[in-house]
Amino acid sequence: MADLGGFYRGKRVLVTGHTGFKGSWLTQWLLEMGATVAGYSDVIPTQPSLFEVLGLSSQIRDFRGDIRDQAALQKSLDEFQPEVIFHLAAQPLVRLSYDDPVGTLATNVIGTANLMQALRHCKSVRVLVNVTSDKCYENREWVYSYRENDPMGGRDPYSASKGCAELVFSSFARSFFIGDPDAPVVVTARAGNVIGGGDWSKDRIVVDCVKSWGEGRAVQLRNPSATRPWQHVLDCLSGYLRLAERAAGDPARFSGQGFNFGPAHGHGATVLELVAELTKNWPGAKWQVAGDRSKDLYEARFLRLSIDKAAQELSWHPIWEMPEAAKATSEWYRQFYDSKSSMAEFTRQQLRQYMAQAGE
Repeated sequence: MADLGGFYRGKRVLVTGHTGFKGSWLTQWLLEMGATVAGYSDVIPTQPSLFEVLGLSSQIRDFRGDIRDQAALQKSLDEFQPEVIFHLAAQPLVRLSYDDPVGTLATNVIGTANLMQALRHCKSVRVLVNVTSDKCYENREWVYSYRENDPMGGRDPYSASKGCAELVFSSFARSFFIGDPDAPVVVTARAGNVIGGGDWSKDRIVVDCVKSWGEGRAVQLRNPSATRPWQHVLDCLSGYLRLAERAAGDPARFSGQGFNFGPAHGHGATVLELVAELTKNWPGAKWQVAGDRSKDLYEARFLRLSIDKAAQELSWHPIWEMPEAAKATSEWYRQFYDSKSSMAEFTRQQLRQYMAQAGE
């Protein structure tokens, strides 16, 4: 953690998708470390919004534009002259991708291509971390943990868009960046399912839980046996931050590389196991399995990630196991529903608590 603070202090960092859940947490963390931060996003995607809860628009350079707009994106980079870029802008929802498959592909694939192209014309950039998803892999529903050299794929439109985004990244990296001493180092990060306070996205299990429990209702579980590599948002972001820091220091070794970030030993947990952990910190919380699921859209039931590469090459490992991650998540939302006025400081306190534990 001390190394990260030294690296980011005073640096100009651009976060695409900064108004989203992960983008807001990342922006706050960068500010805590003394970075000069700018964001590029089209809209604030949810109400409530963590971005607004934290009051981030007044603390950063807040560019607004669509990631599919090449000219607007290039103009923002040219104006801000970032040294580090974290690319999080995306259409992040599996179920929404069925309603808008073309829009999902355009945002996640063409948006990535637009940023890679803009990077070629912005000489200030030292490192780019391109963020995709654990769902970029061709999921064969097996117990094997997916490694960084496994094939890309995707049955549903969202997963396909992330697999395609990885191929676009790789083609630009090999064509224009790797081996050029004057080019930025470009790396890609694939994270598991992220939980944490401040997420209000549609069709997310934690969001469904806290909304139901906040209203005194039992949450309806669509797929209680589905297994995912759940991790707290701060564990995920610590991987992104560490990757950028290490890549900037050794471009020849890291440029073009991909890294998985997930729970320890690649262990996943079922939806029901996650909900059980959340209920430990939410008195009176109840759940039940949803009734007729005949019209459910396809979602993968089993997914694990191997984090061996990140452990070996980045000396990275998660800090909060499932019980700690669920506890921090429940506490954030309970605080939100009890006293909205103190949420910005409470969020910073959780971040500092995580950094202290990581430092230890």
